[in-house]
Amino acid sequence: MSLFSNPFDANSRLACGCGRHASQAEHERAAQALVSADDSAVENAVMRALFPQDALRRRFLRAVGSGTAMAAIASIFPLAAAKEAFAQSAGPLEKQKLKVGFIPITCATPIIMAHPMGFYGKQGLDVEVVKTAGWALIRDKAMSGEYDAAHMLSPMPLAISMGVGASRAVPWTMPAVENINGQAITLSMKHKDRRDPKDWRGFKFAVPFDYSMHNYLLRYYLAEHGLDPDTDVQIRSVPPPEMVANLRADNIDGFLAPDPVNQRAVYDGVGFIHTLSKAIWDGHPCCAFSASKEFVTAMPNTYQALLKAIIEATAYARNPAHRKEIATAIAAPNYLNQPVTVVEQVLTGTYADGLGKVLTDPNRIDFDPMPWQSFAVWILTQMKRWGQVKGDVDYQKIAGEVFLATDAVRLMREAGLTPPADTGKTFSIMGKPFDPSQPEAYLAGFKIRRT
Repeated sequence: MSLFSNPFDANSRLACGCGRHASQAEHERAAQALVSADDSAVENAVMRALFPQDALRRRFLRAVGSGTAMAAIASIFPLAAAKEAFAQSAGPLEKQKLKVGFIPITCATPIIMAHPMGFYGKQGLDVEVVKTAGWALIRDKAMSGEYDAAHMLSPMPLAISMGVGASRAVPWTMPAVENINGQAITLSMKHKDRRDPKDWRGFKFAVPFDYSMHNYLLRYYLAEHGLDPDTDVQIRSVPPPEMVANLRADNIDGFLAPDPVNQRAVYDGVGFIHTLSKAIWDGHPCCAFSASKEFVTAMPNTYQALLKAIIEATAYARNPAHRKEIATAIAAPNYLNQPVTVVEQVLTGTYADGLGKVLTDPNRIDFDPMPWQSFAVWILTQMKRWGQVKGDVDYQKIAGEVFLATDAVRLMREAGLTPPADTGKTFSIMGKPFDPSQPEAYLAGFKIRRT
């Protein structure tokens, strides 16, 4: 028998939903202890809110009938959506204690801040966020199961799923983007009079990882200025925490890096910000929340709770009014280990450029969790452009299997964000439009490429 009586029955009473408890409060405590409940739980809550006096509810139902009442209430309240949300959130957590790996950069802001600011705890999770030295290590620990989920560069779940750059192919997912924009090209101070990329032949650049937006954006930027990134310059992978030291030691001439690396180079007086990555592609994705397909399917309730915590943290971070508070929370040694002023300059968008100017760009970094599948298609074109993948690529299939847009859309709505109506969109990079439905034609349009 259902715990809840039928709220659309004019003869039933809602003083207690099942008639087995001395009070409604006792009834609700019992209801919350259940693993699951049927649809009438939602209907009970709605009817109780509309008719606080049960006698009025029964008179209304006798006057119009249960069918008419249900139709009328459904027209003003989304009963179906509420039931779906109730059903999806009712199951117990399969695992409460989790480890989530992260790299200490501002791209990981939602994953990091969800720990000190209580977003994980709100979902009943006990999450240990583990600072990790580099992307290869975070990939390996995630693939081995040491981490339940991880902060990854948005191309990494695609590469892992295809077995590119890894020991084997493992189905991986990216249900949320961590940040958009938030990177920059920073050059050594000795190059302050060499701002034209055509003068950069022979330069040594660093990027965080081969399978990164940083690598693809830097290559794109260089190629659009006539430089072949494989022959005219050197590009090497350097973990973000080591980039400023390498710039200071003159091991590299510059980098396209995540923040706060760029701002720290300015703070230390060893580099200047040549251009923000948003000038290359405004709104580009960078980092992501990721998990194996096995985790998503074997622990659906835990996965949903974890994703919900991340998306709610992302929604909070998206509000500029919260940025200084967040900067203070994540600058600590166990997180970013940076001066608060460095992190604030990144998150607020009011920053020193290293050449004597203070600039303001509120969109220097932003937070939008939507994993647009067109983002995935673009990334795949660049992986193929530079020879990381060869042969035919089923762009749409891979994008749909890895970038889990449907999960993000539902939870974005619950977090107060406005999700898009579609999972794909067009955009332009340095003035060149990208149509995700024509990836091969787009790829063929590049003069400098390896394919």
